[in-house]
Amino acid sequence: MTLVHRLSPAVTADAGVLGGKAHGLVVMMGLGLPVPPGFVIATSACRAFLRDGRLPGGLEAAICDMRPAERVSVRSGAAVSMPGMMDTFLNVRPGRGVLEAVAAVFASWHSPRATSYRHLHDIPHDLGTAVIVQAMVFGDRDEHSGSGVAFSRDPSTGAPSPYGEVLFGRPGADVVSGRTATRPLAELADREPGVWAALLDGLARVERHYRDVCHVEFTFESGRLWFLQVRPGGLAGRAAVRVAVDLVDEGVIDRATAVRRVSAAQLRAARTPRIVAARVLARGLGASPGVAAGRIAVTADRAARMAPDGPVILVRPHTSPLDMHGLAAAAGIVTTVGGPTSHAAVVARSMGRPAVVGASALTVDPGAGIVRVDGRSLPEGVLITIDGSGGEIVAGPAETVAGDADPHLQRLVGWAAPV
Repeated sequence: MTLVHRLSPAVTADAGVLGGKAHGLVVMMGLGLPVPPGFVIATSACRAFLRDGRLPGGLEAAICDMRPAERVSVRSGAAVSMPGMMDTFLNVRPGRGVLEAVAAVFASWHSPRATSYRHLHDIPHDLGTAVIVQAMVFGDRDEHSGSGVAFSRDPSTGAPSPYGEVLFGRPGADVVSGRTATRPLAELADREPGVWAALLDGLARVERHYRDVCHVEFTFESGRLWFLQVRPGGLAGRAAVRVAVDLVDEGVIDRATAVRRVSAAQLRAARTPRIVAARVLARGLGASPGVAAGRIAVTADRAARMAPDGPVILVRPHTSPLDMHGLAAAAGIVTTVGGPTSHAAVVARSMGRPAVVGASALTVDPGAGIVRVDGRSLPEGVLITIDGSGGEIVAGPAETVAGDADPHLQRLVGWAAPV
């Protein structure tokens, strides 16, 4: 059994062996896109580690044969996406450092946040994770460096135009964490036109390959673009419906495929009502569609404790994988910073929870258990309503109206109707 595979277009193992993240890297290499060199440790090595409590024999020698770069990243990559739920190590240095990082990533498969995420998404607990070891590329190298996340189409609406976030002179972790205010992806066109052109080309290639909207994580170092991850799909509500219908119109998929691709949950979200926006406390960016009402909770622990007594809205400056128990308990999510590609937004869409991000008018004081906005103080337990499509945050309960008639939804439903 091969424990270690060099990242190469020639690799034929599937995502069950390589994990979804590494399999996506292999796909991008096959499409001619720039991917940092490295290798992947198979999921079977993780299962052996979890069973025996130690790294399998032969793994150290296999890693040495790969001759890792001087500084590498060591990242998890399960067969099913589990965004941010396991440990990542950056700037790891050639020998014991890599082995120790690999063991720590394997061990994080059983971390509370990863276990909770698998429970929520019905992911088997015995799959294990692959580990990707790659040469580091640095978004903070110089003034022509940076990092970002890009969708091939708008994840909120499904409109056929690239969408995403970028930070100049910063590493990728700062983008996806939601801790830092990001810049619109389109600013790349003026700041780094060569990177922008290469990114658009890459997005077009992965979308053609997967026949679906995709999003990528990328870093550019001294003006050179590197692709770090690709995920197909993952949109919610009307965006998923529009993409499916548009791909039929573009001749990419047929009607039967479009109907199968949109889940019942996505159809329900596509029909979601909208808030009649009275008593608006603040506005942010709609990151996951739907309307939710609940009592304010300002920490994940408080959200988990309050949820048995009725719906809660978790309001945080930003979220991290350590907040997984609170995210799972909440009826809706609000963050004061971050954008539609932040951790909070990605997790909310995966769980079908309404979410508003980047509501910068709010200030969260976890110590006092208060949210402040425009001179008002809202203690934990106060009822608010959020609209994850429009981005409104409203005091108290809110009147709603049926969403506007959606021609894309009407067409999709028509295709599904029996003849």
